Formats: sequence, structure tokens, C-alpha cells
Amino acid sequence: MNRRNVLFSGAAAIGALGLTQLGVAMAAHDLKTATFNPLEKSEDQWRKLLSDDAFDVLRKEGTERAGSSALNKEKRDGTFICAGCFLPLFKSAWKFESGTGWPSYFDVLKAHIGTTTDRKFFMTRTEYHCKRCGGHQGHVFNDGPKPTGLRYCNNGVALQFVPADETLPELRS
Repeated sequence: MNRRNVLFSGAAAIGALGLTQLGVAMAAHDLKTATFNPLEKSEDQWRKLLSDDAFDVLRKEGTERAGSSALNKEKRDGTFICAGCFLPLFKSAWKFESGTGWPSYFDVLKAHIGTTTDRKFFMTRTEYHCKRCGGHQGHVFNDGPKPTGLRYCNNGVALQFVPADETLPELRS
């Protein structure tokens, strides 16, 4: 039996048990790497879609003020998605309190990010961005917890949180 048949059989079983909504919510947050097309928009199009703060971070590689993100206190089960294009980036289980003032994660959906070397401010850091829309997310450091030892230090305005009991939004077009 192939994986598609197993998935369809599982979905049918869930429906038969009267748990269709739970099955939809669970399937929506099954964060296996998806295939996607790059999303390209003009600066004006991005300005119309994003808040001023999100535009500054995602499109101009800005940084929000430490401690300013409501996502710092977000503890619910769910998924953190790119605020620009809605591509899933982090599971809530990967979030940890780093004490830095920015939402931090020890793992990421690696196929959903790209990295570049950032040499601003007289130091060399690894910047990461959404692989679909190119939106700047933050920087990754080697001082995180096990099992990866990494700390993905993210700007909160570059993300949106989707609780596990809600369906992930369609990727922005």
C-alpha cells in the first residue's frame, strides 16, 4: 500500500468516527516539506499587503525592537508561518525562551528557508529568509538547545501564528 492510500484510508477512518474537523486541522499542520513556486511581487505590491513594520523587516532586512513581539509569549500548539507569503516555517514545539527578546526556535523546515552571509555591524552572521518570497526572517546562531544546538532568532512581525485547531491559510499568490 503506498503512502497516498494510507493517507486516504486514514482520512476515511477519521471521518467515519465523526472527527472530520479534527482530521482537517491535523492535516493542515502536517508540516512535511511542500513543493511551491517562488512568489515575486513589486515593492508597491508588498507595501499594500504588509504593515509598515513587517515591510521594513521582510523586504528591507530591518529588525524589530527586542521584546516588542506578542509572539514572544505565544505558548499554544500550532505553526508559525511567513507573514509575507504564509509558507510554514516553524512548529510551536521547536520554540523556546532564549532570553533575547525575539521569538526563538531550535529547528526550522529547512527546505522552506534560504541563507545568506550578513556582514553588517562589523560581524559575520548567517541570515535566513523565506525561500518562497525571500522575506527576511532573522539570523541563526550556534547557541541554541539540543537537539540541534541552533537558535533561529526571528523577528515576530515576519511571522504569523496559526493555532493547531485552525486550518493553515492558502499560500499567498
